[in-house]
Amino acid sequence: MTGHDGAPGAPGEVTGGRLVLVGNAIVDLVMRVPALPERGGDIVSSDTALTTGGGFNVLTAARRLGLRAVYAGAHGTGPFGDRVRADLARADIEVLLPPLAEADTGFCVAFVDGGGERTFATSLGAEARLTGTDAAAVLAALRPGDMVQISGYGLAYPDNGPVLAALVARLPEHVRVFLDPGPLVDQIPKEVLEPVLARCDWVSCNQREGRLLTGRDDAREAAAALAARLGPRTGVLLRADAAGCWLVPPGGEAVHIPGRRVTAVDSNGAGDAHTGAFLALLGHGLDLDTAVRGANAAAAFAVTRHGPATGPTPGELLDFLGGEPPAARLSSVLRR
Repeated sequence: MTGHDGAPGAPGEVTGGRLVLVGNAIVDLVMRVPALPERGGDIVSSDTALTTGGGFNVLTAARRLGLRAVYAGAHGTGPFGDRVRADLARADIEVLLPPLAEADTGFCVAFVDGGGERTFATSLGAEARLTGTDAAAVLAALRPGDMVQISGYGLAYPDNGPVLAALVARLPEHVRVFLDPGPLVDQIPKEVLEPVLARCDWVSCNQREGRLLTGRDDAREAAAALAARLGPRTGVLLRADAAGCWLVPPGGEAVHIPGRRVTAVDSNGAGDAHTGAFLALLGHGLDLDTAVRGANAAAAFAVTRHGPATGPTPGELLDFLGGEPPAARLSSVLRR
């Protein structure tokens, strides 16, 4: 992990489980534009960057806050695969599976407009070719206390979806399962999505995804409806941007956890920063209220920085919170 000053270190290192992400780490080509061009039009980007993104954003957000992290998704052989592996190694994130010899890792073109909103177009690669052999390797590598993160992107891919659904159904009870349905949730086949939802311990989604899953526009109603659909064993986080999020603990009622308003410069990766921070803080053994408030702050911090992998370090998160109530509880864990 990288400390606040950029030197190696792991303040608040968790001694128990790890975050094992069975998702997709890909390369992002990020283009900053004043607005999206009209159909058939063109526009000049004011800035362009090539970065590693996708599941990498969740992993780095968790790792920066001290949670050990493992990339258990597929990856390819070629310049994009090499870049992804190099960035994972630089972030002190373990890679579980060997590279796929016959394909490179895929990439995504992300347009970030003048309001900080992002729009994507993705080209699939090796990360979309998960096999049953890969899933068996993941299952064999899991340890008591591990947390498995699944993305709706993977569930929507024709090859990955059935493999992931079968893997999730076989996970031992000591492994907690977290799902981010993603923007493709309405494209996930029912026979793939339902077994995953049935096994999840937590589902974290944004308002659009909550609406697609429940048909409810109101954030509180969508969170409550999703929790009712999932049953009492599964908790729900419905992220509402600057408004914070709605938390439904397993078997509980919907509670609003406020966020904070900041000047957003790039919303790309904000949801990933929220998810990674939430998982890391849960991994530290913090209570739900503190973990969610810390995740809200991590997402707010992330949108004030350019780039998709912009989750805070412990020092940055505590400085950002200042004297707000969760800071003392977080400080006792993150700085020990």
